[in-house]
Amino acid sequence: MPRIAIYGAGMIGNYLGGRLHGHAHVRFIARPHVAATLSEHGLHVSDLHGRQQHIAPDQLDLHTDPQAVRDADLVLVTVKSAATMDVAHELADALAPGTPVISFQNGVRNTAELRAALPGHAVLAGMVPFNVTQPTAAHFHQGSSGELIVERSNALAPFADIFAASHVPLQQHEDMQAVLWAKLLLNLNNPLNALSGLPLREELAQRPWRLCLALLQREGLRVLRAAGIRPAHLTGLPASWLPRLLSMPDVLFHRIAGRMLAIDPLARSSTWDDLQAGRRTEVDYINGEIVALAASKGMRAPANGRIVALMREAEQAYVSWDAQPLLRELRSVS
Repeated sequence: MPRIAIYGAGMIGNYLGGRLHGHAHVRFIARPHVAATLSEHGLHVSDLHGRQQHIAPDQLDLHTDPQAVRDADLVLVTVKSAATMDVAHELADALAPGTPVISFQNGVRNTAELRAALPGHAVLAGMVPFNVTQPTAAHFHQGSSGELIVERSNALAPFADIFAASHVPLQQHEDMQAVLWAKLLLNLNNPLNALSGLPLREELAQRPWRLCLALLQREGLRVLRAAGIRPAHLTGLPASWLPRLLSMPDVLFHRIAGRMLAIDPLARSSTWDDLQAGRRTEVDYINGEIVALAASKGMRAPANGRIVALMREAEQAYVSWDAQPLLRELRSVS
């Protein structure tokens, strides 16, 4: 079986690795405390369709040394965006020539950073559309639907059937920057979900929270238009239609956009998980990207900038918000 290395065995990495286990030889490169947890409990993965899989501790190939990627046939990078450059240098020292790499990370810059450090490798952009939660220390659950999207490449040919058999099929796409910007527009909800303190489905079911997201998306779409960026259609609708859809009254929204609420009742955003674990969030690589792009075009993105500031405060001392006060706050700066 091919050797697939998961570089950054967190929620996404452990879920994908668990699914691929048995169809490929999966090697997990993890932080010491994550490796210790998996060594004790094994790995359990599940999804909203009822699929369950448990891998015993002695069946897991666990490592904490980056050199463990040396004999990999494929590397999936699933670290937080802030760690991308460190990982790029570690991979440059360890990877065998020509080993393909897929970045399954939030944000729009990670693939370029990896490519700059890994000349001679097929470094491909990837996107994870679904939410993964961690009900217990060694259990990783896919809480919403969607297929992995990855940059089209001949380097994927040996692995496509393996991902399909593992119930995480790869949908190949020509323009991954358009895909990544479209995903970023959806991810503008991540900090809102964290500030709400609510599960995702409960948050999105409430119009005031959707109005907050619509405001952030409208601001983001203005900036993308100024930059000449056309986001892909990830929801079946043009990205420019999403703010109008989100702003609909609850009855109409639930009728028209029921798929957006097809989420496990307890699922939350990765930003919420980071806050609860005391980790720095990825808001700079989500809402912060809108702010940075606006600045590069001589524009402002004040609502997204305010969300970045509120998340920095939440990282120091978490306080949840009600939707209406937050909506007034965002409207006041827009």
